[in-house]
Amino acid sequence: MTAKECIKGRRSIRKFTGQPIDHSLLEDIIETASYSPSWKNTQIVRYIAVEGELKDKIADECTSSFPNNGKIIKGAPMLIVVTIIKNRCGYERDGSFTTRRGDYWQMFDAGIASQSFCLAAYEKGIGSVIEGIFDDEKVGGLLNIPEDREVVALIPIGYPAEEPSAPRRKTVEDLLLFM
Repeated sequence: MTAKECIKGRRSIRKFTGQPIDHSLLEDIIETASYSPSWKNTQIVRYIAVEGELKDKIADECTSSFPNNGKIIKGAPMLIVVTIIKNRCGYERDGSFTTRRGDYWQMFDAGIASQSFCLAAYEKGIGSVIEGIFDDEKVGGLLNIPEDREVVALIPIGYPAEEPSAPRRKTVEDLLLFM
């Protein structure tokens, strides 16, 4: 599969079969995602794989503002919780920010790593959807996330039970400006 085929073929999957994901397969996906670029190679993204009752508890207790996310999580055999190590990305050694973006750059790195994870999963036949509407503090509490970390995304994963068609895309003319 070429990079273009992978990018164009991957879809957000919201329905999964019940087939569990082998832990060694997940380790291979994470190893691939570890090559995501990051601010000054800080590599701040960390992943937590959650299964079983704890996964369902996150679905029940942390998605009330958007219940469909909880339904998707419950239907997935595994939930990946994407976390970042705070106060590293976008900073200089003296603690000052390198750009006017302040600490926002850490979310940029988390987004890159999340997409790399999803593309690596897709290549292995694993479906995924990146969720952003959830109670991050509750998730962090349930998982005992250390103070120096922050929960930034939830990614339910599993073998797809659906094949959604591609949504309409903007044209290159809409997206690109030459100057």
